[in-house]
Amino acid sequence: MKKLFLRFMISMAILTPFVLASCSDDNNEPTVPPVTESELSGSIKTSKTLDANITYTITGPVIVEDGATLTIPAGTVIKAEKGFSNYILVLQGGKIYVNGTADKPVVMTADISNAEAGHWGGLVINGRAPLAGEKTTGSTEINAAYIYGGNIPADNSGSITYLKLEFTGAKSSADVEHNGLTLNGVGNGTIIENIYVIEGADDAIEFFGGTVNVKNLLAVNPDDDMFDFTQGYTGTLENAYGIWEAGYSSSESDPRGIEADGNWDGLTPDQQGQSNFSVVNMTIDLKLPYNTTDVKKQMQDAIKIRRGAKATITNALIKGTGAALDLVDFTDGKGAGDATSSINLTNQLTNPILGKTTNGTGTVTFSDNNTGCASNIFAWTGYTNF
Repeated sequence: MKKLFLRFMISMAILTPFVLASCSDDNNEPTVPPVTESELSGSIKTSKTLDANITYTITGPVIVEDGATLTIPAGTVIKAEKGFSNYILVLQGGKIYVNGTADKPVVMTADISNAEAGHWGGLVINGRAPLAGEKTTGSTEINAAYIYGGNIPADNSGSITYLKLEFTGAKSSADVEHNGLTLNGVGNGTIIENIYVIEGADDAIEFFGGTVNVKNLLAVNPDDDMFDFTQGYTGTLENAYGIWEAGYSSSESDPRGIEADGNWDGLTPDQQGQSNFSVVNMTIDLKLPYNTTDVKKQMQDAIKIRRGAKATITNALIKGTGAALDLVDFTDGKGAGDATSSINLTNQLTNPILGKTTNGTGTVTFSDNNTGCASNIFAWTGYTNF
C-alpha cells in the first residue's frame, strides 16, 4: 500500500505542472485558446461557418453565391484591408447569418487602428424583392455584373443581429461607392435588427427597393446621409438614431438625415411602385457648432422626401446645437415628394433653421413632446455620447 501511495504522489508531482500550465496563467486565471488570423476572400459556393476564436481579414471581395450560406457566430471579429474591393456581398439566393448577441456582437472593421471613413467596402445584400416601376431588376452599384430585385416580397436573405460596421464606404469614383449596409431588393423574410454603423463614408444604410424591415439602427458620423431610401422601397425602419458628433465634417455636398427618392433618381416620376415607406421612432442629433460658415458642418436637410417618394414618419425628434439648411423639404428639380406624405416631428434644435422649416407639399405635424428613438437600446454598442 505504501509503495502504491508513493507512486501516486510521484505521478501527481510530475503531472501537476502540465495541468496547471494548460488551465491557468501566471495569475492563476483560466487561459483561452490563442487567436489566429485567417484571410477571407473569394466565392462561397456551398456553406461556410466562421470561428469566433479566429480574427478574419478581408483581402478581396467575399461573394456568397446563390444557394450558399455564410454563418458568422457571436463575438466574431472581421477586419478588412484598405480598398474598394474589400467587402462582403450576398447574391440573390445566398444567405448570411450574423448571429451576434448584445454581449458578443459581431464586428466588421478596418485592419488598422487609425482607420478613417472609407477604409473598406461594407456589407451588401442582394435580394429578389420588388423594385420601383417597370424595372424588375437593377445592377449592383459596386459591380454591375450582379443583379438584384424581382417579384418575391417575402424573399429571405438570412438574418443579421447585433452587428457593428466601422470605417466603411470605400469608393472607386464619386458615383460608385459603398455604404455601411446596402440593401438591394431585400425581402421582408430577412431579419435585420440591432445595427451600429460608425465613421462610414457615403450613407450609413441605403435601401434600394425591396420590402425588408430594419429595427434598432444607430448611425454615427456617416459622411453623407444617415438613412437613405430609393427605387421603390416599401418597408419600415423602426428605432433609428443618427448622430453627428462635435468635430464632424462632411465631404459631401448635400448630407442629410433622411434622403428619400421614389424611383430611379427621378427618371420615371409617373411610374407605379414608388417608394412608400415608414420610419417609426427616429432621433437626429446634430452636436456641431451653429455659428459656422463651413458648409461641411451643416446639414442640407434633416428630412428630404422627393421624386415621388411617400414617407410616413412618426415620433421623430430633431435636436442638437448644429445647423440645418432646411428642416423638412419635399421639393426637387426632378420631381417633388408625394403630397400625401406625413411627418410627425418635434424640433429641439437650439438654433433657428438656416433656410425653411418646411418646403413643398406634404403634411408636417409639429409636436412638443416627441421622444424619438430611445438611446438605451444601443447599450450593447458601447457608444455613450448620446
